[in-house]
Amino acid sequence: MKNAGELTEVVFKEFYSNWDEYFFESEKLLAKKKNTTIEKLNNIDVEGLPKEGRERERLVKVRINQYLFRTLMDANYNAKCCITGIDNPELLIASHIVPWSKDEKNRLNPANGLLLNSLHDKAFERGLITISEDFKVKVSSVLLKSKVESIKQNFSELNNKPILLPRKFKPDIEFLKKHYERFRP
Repeated sequence: MKNAGELTEVVFKEFYSNWDEYFFESEKLLAKKKNTTIEKLNNIDVEGLPKEGRERERLVKVRINQYLFRTLMDANYNAKCCITGIDNPELLIASHIVPWSKDEKNRLNPANGLLLNSLHDKAFERGLITISEDFKVKVSSVLLKSKVESIKQNFSELNNKPILLPRKFKPDIEFLKKHYERFRP
């Protein structure tokens, strides 16, 4: 906003300090200027949508020992994603091969874990990638067919590449077989 006047800066700051309130007002003004409605302007069917954001309290279960599993995975994989080598802790997730909810006895078993970056964790969780019994990445045809460059870079190029093997606890073959049942070839 270097070339904008003082009034522009004042309006900009006021809008962003009360974003919830002024967003709707600005949409109404734009729709009026274009001789249409907000709904038509944004191509939104607002029938039945709530008019305001609301909150409510929930009682949720919390994984008490998850931090222990994360610590084990960090140590086991030298704090690197076993697929890409990404080493930024904020992007890494201690992933369960067989989900926490499906196998109570192996929730903290390091052989039931992988250290993955958040993108590959989500793909693993959704069955779009898996790890074979010979510890190679397998990518679903859903992703392999994609023409999107970022999908090619982040997935297609990894197909059949070996993972970075852990220091001590290799992924259990039986857990990998169970995960393969969720894989979408």
